[in-house]
Amino acid sequence: MVLASPLHWLLHPDLKPLLDHGLPVFLLVVALVVFAECGLLLGFFLPGDSFLFAAGLVAGVYHRPNVALLVLVAFVAAVAGQQVGYLIGQRMGPRLFSRPDSRLFKQEHVVRSHAFFERHGAKAVILSRFVPIVRTFTPVLAGVGRMSNRLFVTCNLIGGALWATIATTLGWWLGHRYPKIENYLTPAGIVIVLVSLLPMAYEVRKHRAEVSA
Repeated sequence: MVLASPLHWLLHPDLKPLLDHGLPVFLLVVALVVFAECGLLLGFFLPGDSFLFAAGLVAGVYHRPNVALLVLVAFVAAVAGQQVGYLIGQRMGPRLFSRPDSRLFKQEHVVRSHAFFERHGAKAVILSRFVPIVRTFTPVLAGVGRMSNRLFVTCNLIGGALWATIATTLGWWLGHRYPKIENYLTPAGIVIVLVSLLPMAYEVRKHRAEVSA
């Protein structure tokens, strides 16, 4: 098995072995990971930012898949994922806030995402694309809050386009510009993961400061 677990993706985001299984498999896995991380509540732990960056990195080093195709796949999956999250929010409603904690679900993630949504309003759908975990819960909260479908779709399309393009093309540019980085894909991937966690760390620190104030 190429990728044994989500933990393996987080710690060793070297997607070259996945590419060796063929472009359809590579693109399908990218689409599934992005879709689950963007819209399914239990997908919040998946490495969306680092996964897209690593996919772009591999595309830049090995010149396949075409970066435009990769961005398109990521964009469609990201938009579809958040649209599903929005529908989940509409159906679950306030029950989301009374759901008990479990190994995968923590009420604090909902509270933090809700605070982010309240602070930024509709543009939170766009901004949350760049904040891990919050990215997963924001569309659900938009559905809970009965945000208009037209406004949500607009913000979803804009945010999805920005996120998929930036995260993927940055990785592609690095791989294309420095092809020898293929010898250091695993260390580079770990750095990517750490960098992608910075927005979340900032939000956590800001939220704690607001609570203690």
